[in-house]
Amino acid sequence: MIPAQTLGALAGVHERLIQLVETQPARDVNRPFHPRLPSLGWQLGRAVYLETHLLRSVVFGDDDLSGRVRHLFGHGVIPTPELQTQLPPQDHLLNWAAEIFDHHLTLLANPRFLPDHPLLQNGWLPAWLAQRHGLFYERMLAVLIAKTLQRLEAPYQVQQGLTPQEPRADTVRIEQGHYRIGAREGVVMDAEQPMQLVELHAYRIQRHPVSNAEYLAFMDNGGYEEDTWWDSAGSAWRKRRERCAPWHWRHDTQGAWYGIGINGPAELQPQDPVSGINAHEARAFARWAATREEALSGAVPQHEYQWEVAARLGLIEGTGRVWEWCANPFEPYDGYRAPEDPELAASGLGVSGQLCLRGACLHTQPTLRRASFRQGADAADETQFAGLRLVLPPGKAAWENES
Repeated sequence: MIPAQTLGALAGVHERLIQLVETQPARDVNRPFHPRLPSLGWQLGRAVYLETHLLRSVVFGDDDLSGRVRHLFGHGVIPTPELQTQLPPQDHLLNWAAEIFDHHLTLLANPRFLPDHPLLQNGWLPAWLAQRHGLFYERMLAVLIAKTLQRLEAPYQVQQGLTPQEPRADTVRIEQGHYRIGAREGVVMDAEQPMQLVELHAYRIQRHPVSNAEYLAFMDNGGYEEDTWWDSAGSAWRKRRERCAPWHWRHDTQGAWYGIGINGPAELQPQDPVSGINAHEARAFARWAATREEALSGAVPQHEYQWEVAARLGLIEGTGRVWEWCANPFEPYDGYRAPEDPELAASGLGVSGQLCLRGACLHTQPTLRRASFRQGADAADETQFAGLRLVLPPGKAAWENES
């Protein structure tokens, strides 16, 4: 029998996905508002297809429904603007999604309807789908922000302007040693396994992600203009950039910065983690910060292992506020075995140009908030609700300091 808590989590994320599409004008549902973000309609359709494929085609052996829409939503399909013009209109899409989701929940809630299949053992598949749909939910929220940014008319008037603040060297030291990385078992994504035992040199890591006020100091100090801070890939990206600020930041009529969130324009809080930057911007900030004071000398973006160890030890804060860019590529762990069905594989794993993101953001579902979870994104992708955290050389340990 599948646990009621698992079914509740799946039903909840079903409802969230449908509500995001229901609340939009029909003309906007199948329209992409950012080149990196497929439309709301395509993402809802992709979620429905994925669930239908895994439950009906794989578990029940009935490929009829999946086969009808595989050319639109199947594995490897690229949601080009042209393809998205072929999607069903809003009312048809919503009826299709609601009917299939409801039927699946009925099947999963009644053990007598279910075959004996490995994907259903201990409720694995519905729990996995709840997590996977949670990632669709975040991407769909990003679409809504992209839509607001594209259609922003009158600027918001800031009441309390954001003031720049020099980056802080508030760090914690982690000693050299062997540490566990990844997940041993449970309902996890394939990219989290197999569990690793890695050796890390001692390092210091910031207790908090880089804040809005700290990032503004980088901007005000000519961070986007100074070539010194940018590597070749970042420089090439910067030349194509239209706005020198995080993706969702905008100026009011007095030149003060505000942010666009899922609820529209809002004040930027100085100590909130900066969000809406890509990996090029994260690297440039780190190079700039390393020159600001001696305590920050050698600062670089974190490696994902450094983040996971610090998170497991409970030594860092703000781990669920923004996704955090890591310096390393999003690659399989040693001993990785790809799932037989590619639909169960993490998107972008091992793809050139994909870097790791760790942590979670304010919109991340509870089922994904674990130290081992990892996902990837293109280094130039600014739409990931992502910020950064710096690591630094270890300095002297407490017992090495002079009294």
